[in-house]
Amino acid sequence: MNYWLMKSEPDEFSIDALARKRTEPWSGVRNYQARNYLREMRVGDGVLFYHSSCAEPGVVGVAEVATEAHPDPTQFDPKSDYFDAKSPRTEPRWSLVDVRFKRKLKRVITLTELKGCDELKDLILIRPGNRLSVLPVSKAQWDFILGLE
Repeated sequence: MNYWLMKSEPDEFSIDALARKRTEPWSGVRNYQARNYLREMRVGDGVLFYHSSCAEPGVVGVAEVATEAHPDPTQFDPKSDYFDAKSPRTEPRWSLVDVRFKRKLKRVITLTELKGCDELKDLILIRPGNRLSVLPVSKAQWDFILGLE
C-alpha cells in the first residue's frame, strides 16, 4: 500500500463534496510529475485530502484510491478547461484515478502546523516552490499527520 496527499481548492471541490458524492474522478491534473504519481497509484492506496488556496490550507480528510489510473476524458473535450488538443486518443497524455471518501478529520491539520513539525521536514508538501497537486507521502508521515488529529 502507498500513501498520497492530493490537493484541491475547496471552492472547486471540497472534502464535503467528496463526502456527498462518495467517489469522484480526480480529473484535470496537467503536470507531468503529478500525472506520473497518479499512474503509480493502486486501488486501496491511502489519500490525505488537502484543501489549498484557501484561508486555512491543510489536511481535512482521508480518502482512498478507488481505481487504477485511466485516461482523463477532459483532455478530449474542447468545452473543458482541461482540454489538450495535442493529446491523441490513441496515446493519451493525461490520466486520472477515482478517489473514494473515507472520513473527514476532526479538525484541520494546517499547513503552518505541518511546517512546524521536525518529523515532517522531508514532506514534499512543505518544500519551497512545491506546487504539485498530487504528492507521495511515506507511511511514517501518514501516521504522524493522522496522529496530529
